[in-house]
Amino acid sequence: MASILKVNTFTGASTAGSIAVTGEGNSTTTNLQQGLAKQWSFYNQQTPAVGDSFNTGSITDSSTGVYIVNFTNNMSSTNYSANANSLDIGAYYLNVCVRATFSTSAYRVDNMRQDFSTMQDPDDSSNSAHGDLA
Repeated sequence: MASILKVNTFTGASTAGSIAVTGEGNSTTTNLQQGLAKQWSFYNQQTPAVGDSFNTGSITDSSTGVYIVNFTNNMSSTNYSANANSLDIGAYYLNVCVRATFSTSAYRVDNMRQDFSTMQDPDDSSNSAHGDLA
């Protein structure tokens, strides 16, 4: 028999910000908060314009092929994971999140042609960050 649970807020019983979810096979648990993306956005650097986003305060078009993703709510440290991918009509570009430029409030994404010849502003770029919020 199926059931529906409707709630507005989940809170951990022993720790308010910690919800454990039983994994496949019922032998492990995963912390729900750790598994959620803390930021994501869909960005067109040609325009430039943010199409849609979560916890993205703004995106700064820094230079050709380079943009800075600024968080609405900061990360707790610079030890988080960020990734990106881009597409230009007719050509694909390699993306690099430069680790040296990570801060708790932003990270940098570089877009370079696959042959490493030039930086390029992509038509569509998606990025996300996983880690702990401050």
